[in-house]
Order: sequence, then C-alpha cells, then structure tokens
Amino acid sequence: MNQKRRTFDANFKLQVVQMIKDQGLSISQVCQDMNLGETAVRRWLKQVTAEQTG
Repeated sequence: MNQKRRTFDANFKLQVVQMIKDQGLSISQVCQDMNLGETAVRRWLKQVTAEQTG
C-alpha cells in the first residue's frame, strides 16, 4: 500500500501538454499511453494555458 509519489520535471509536463495541444491527441489517450493520472495532466494543461494567456 506504500506507493511512492512520482514527480515530473517542468520539461516533461510541457511535452505532455504539447502532445495534447499540438498533435491533437486526447487527454485520456495520452494518460493511458504514458501511464499518467488524468487529474494531473488536466492540471498541467490548465497551468500551461494560464501561463500562455498571462
């Protein structure tokens, strides 16, 4: 039951977001392919969008 929390650097997060935005892949597909949680990826997407809009 002791699963260690994974951490990802900003570069990796940006690459995941670019896969969704630039390549048109769905969030769920990217999460399945990369074994990521959907909540985290949605949060990263929201953060990048907020940074780009100011």
